Amino acid sequence: LAHQEGFPTIIAPEADAKEASLIEGTKIIPIASLAQLVSYLRGEIPIPEYQPAEIQEYTPPAVSITDLAYIKGQEHVKRALEVAAAGGHNVIMIGPPGSGKTLLARSLPSILPSMTTEEALEVTKVYSVSGLLPSDTPLIRQRPFRSPHYTISNAGLVGGGHWPRPGEISLSHRGVLFLDELPEFGHSLLEVLRQPLEDKVITISRAQGSVTFPANFMLVEWI
Repeated sequence: LAHQEGFPTIIAPEADAKEASLIEGTKIIPIASLAQLVSYLRGEIPIPEYQPAEIQEYTPPAVSITDLAYIKGQEHVKRALEVAAAGGHNVIMIGPPGSGKTLLARSLPSILPSMTTEEALEVTKVYSVSGLLPSDTPLIRQRPFRSPHYTISNAGLVGGGHWPRPGEISLSHRGVLFLDELPEFGHSLLEVLRQPLEDKVITISRAQGSVTFPANFMLVEWI
């Protein structure tokens, strides 16, 4: 936000300096305490600009991606996934248990284009807000794959809470949201997906105000 508003320098906690340094063209000043901040602002002490080491890329631990090329058979399904990946289409697959639906769905991110730096920063911000981003590996480059259980709550799926936090649809931003056994999710859960699927964002309103999270994902459903 500070970068978007045109501020050339950002003062950030030391623990967040590496993540903040992902923003190109911005000077990051790491602060260890409020006392140090006051001394710095008074001109009593100098604090050097943060110089990041090589940024490590982060793969969310819940993700286990299989390359589509390694899957044998199911040529018609693989072809449908290729078409969906090329056009960014949502997918509904129908088939009996044990037909490889989860494996095929997990392979979809392997054929999606690599994320641009801007897309990677969008995803990284969502995981940072959710508290799911390790401080030592602050940049997510792999497209997310999320597969929530059908017992998930509305707030868990779309986001919510007293202090709004991103839900699964935002954690799937720029990636894939897989809903296995679609009818088990219930009408109310499926109904709340309509607006974010159309708008690619989700707005959560509380008494303190409204928060908008990104939700531009590919939806894969299995019946």
